[in-house]
Amino acid sequence: MQRYSRLAIFLHWAIAALLAFQIAVGWALEDLGARGFALFQWHKSIGISILLLTFARIAIRYWKPRPAPVEGGWQGALAKAVHAGLYLFMLGAPLTGWALVSTAKVKVPTLIFGIVPLPHLPLPMSTHELAEGGHGLIAWLGIALFALHVAGALRHHVLMRDGLLWRMMPARSPLLLFALPALIALGFVLGRAILPEPAPKAAASPAKPEAVGAVEEEAPANAAQVADNTANAAAPAEADNAAAVEEPVGPPPSWTVQPGGTIGFSVGNSGATISGGFSKWTAKIVMDPDHPDGADIRVEIDLASASVGDNYQDGMLAGDEFFGVAAHPKAIFTARGAQKTGANSYRASGTLNLKGVSKPQSIRFTLSGTGKARKVAGSATIARAAFDVGNGASSSGLDPKVSVSFAFSAKAE
Repeated sequence: MQRYSRLAIFLHWAIAALLAFQIAVGWALEDLGARGFALFQWHKSIGISILLLTFARIAIRYWKPRPAPVEGGWQGALAKAVHAGLYLFMLGAPLTGWALVSTAKVKVPTLIFGIVPLPHLPLPMSTHELAEGGHGLIAWLGIALFALHVAGALRHHVLMRDGLLWRMMPARSPLLLFALPALIALGFVLGRAILPEPAPKAAASPAKPEAVGAVEEEAPANAAQVADNTANAAAPAEADNAAAVEEPVGPPPSWTVQPGGTIGFSVGNSGATISGGFSKWTAKIVMDPDHPDGADIRVEIDLASASVGDNYQDGMLAGDEFFGVAAHPKAIFTARGAQKTGANSYRASGTLNLKGVSKPQSIRFTLSGTGKARKVAGSATIARAAFDVGNGASSSGLDPKVSVSFAFSAKAE
């Protein structure tokens, strides 16, 4: 029986093993977030490799003579349709993935196997959703075609016993008949094996926090949720604000931040806006709203929890170009004392420690409510270059200042 050329056989099994790896990794990427950043780079590198190998496979298909079809009728037509679909899958999946990366708001550089830079395709950002949807759809169609192709090969070898599978073997060897298909299983197993361990589930929050005035927030952040609450943050001070104030009768109360608060951020990017937030942070607040000069404020933000709603970009945020989470896992804002700037508005001037740099930083906030239950909403503007945030080529389109907003409820002890 006539066989395919040795080069065609090599490319067939190599591409099949790489596709199995991609399927194994691709299933898990959406749930990994920033922890999957390194895997995204591998996923992109393998995808481009499949694209190049497919081009080579197509060239050899027309360069080297192929064995004649062994089956006609509707079965033969189905086999040809599956083969054509597989070629479209092997070309379409990498190309739509490349388009997806190229049209993301934050341009994440791609280095093929950490060495060769891959340029972004010159596509408008408006095509991002189309590329994302197309990539997912093609992936699922490819899995279905992959399964049909394997089922067809087994039908010929096991049921029809026509020796068709030997055409894709360099020699008629039982060892090769086992070893080459085993490469596909190996690719899938390897893809699953290199996935990072699942993130530990956060323990349920106790009814009353152990530390007075501190609670870790788990809800996703979004700057847009608090925009309406900050309208009065810069209200002018009343003319008689300089009058002497009455000394507080006792120590200022500690406030416990309630679950459901948000810390969000937004920054301009070449005419568009990137918005996101931090899902994990703690705040310790001691303050008498009537006598804010004795306030003591400390906010700690888990930088690894930063998200803009896109796994590729979230992985980029954790890297050295932005937050450098490995070396600097937290951002800390501290302030001693605050000033009243209006009936319900305040300003606190303190220090922000971010990415190993400490700089003066002010925040503005408003309080609403009375007694021991208050709602807090505020904002700040941070010059990112002062903290070496956004120091690479992919940040060239970002505005120099980042807007931060926050909103939460608090109860006095």
